Amino acid sequence: MPSPFPGMDPYLEAPELWPDFHHELISAIRERMNLLLRPAYHSMVEDRVYISDDRDPGRSVLIPDVAIMATSRLVENKVLPRDHVERETDVAVAEPVVATTMFEEEIREARIVIYDGAGRQVVTVIEILSPSNKIVGARGRGEYESKRREVLQSPAHLVEIDLLRNGVPIYTGEQLPPHDYLVHVSKHGGRPKGVLWPILLTQRLPIIKIPLLPKDPDADLDLGLVLNTAYDRAGYDMVINYSETPKVPLSEPNASWANHWLSKNLPIPKATNPKS
Repeated sequence: MPSPFPGMDPYLEAPELWPDFHHELISAIRERMNLLLRPAYHSMVEDRVYISDDRDPGRSVLIPDVAIMATSRLVENKVLPRDHVERETDVAVAEPVVATTMFEEEIREARIVIYDGAGRQVVTVIEILSPSNKIVGARGRGEYESKRREVLQSPAHLVEIDLLRNGVPIYTGEQLPPHDYLVHVSKHGGRPKGVLWPILLTQRLPIIKIPLLPKDPDADLDLGLVLNTAYDRAGYDMVINYSETPKVPLSEPNASWANHWLSKNLPIPKATNPKS
């Protein structure tokens, strides 16, 4: 089944769901592009690789928060009676705790690369931004910006799809209308100008134009279609509890709209017959 939202589903931004959704959305876009463009073009999923360690500001979105668990009954903040404090037998003993050991980790972030039919020329790069790409100073952002510059200085086109409300946006051009999500299409022949789609949570996702070689017209990529394809394949309706608030908080107007929308569009459970 599709997402109950008309556009981006804010529940998919949850840290525990996003990595899976990111992979599923990339797969759906790659499949759609190949369906539309073959045999003149071929889409591949390629990884951008970098190393994250404990000094990486983006570490918090890559691994769960460091958890420290008490292993002793002494860690209960019990207060000893005053007349017992000076008794040697009542002196607490240091106890061990269980904590996460930080270490260097190889991080892979996928993107879609469209090649010409012969597989010799990179025509278009499609990026789906990850949380680490939107944290200033993070290794993931630095690596993303480096690869972004390479594409912008090459003959290839660049498409950036940002479906995350948190973080610092990559695009830093002109002042844009208020938006929750953003799509940026940079054609090689049109730089430094590009086309942007500022998207509100309340709006349907657009059909965006994917630029190709000059001899061919742009291809239409229906973002709503590929999002619902990814949602249905992964069965997110089975794991998302829409009665709870999203893990990434909504603004008050968006929260009110989302609650109203869900109350109208979520399926109502059928009543069960009472036991006789």
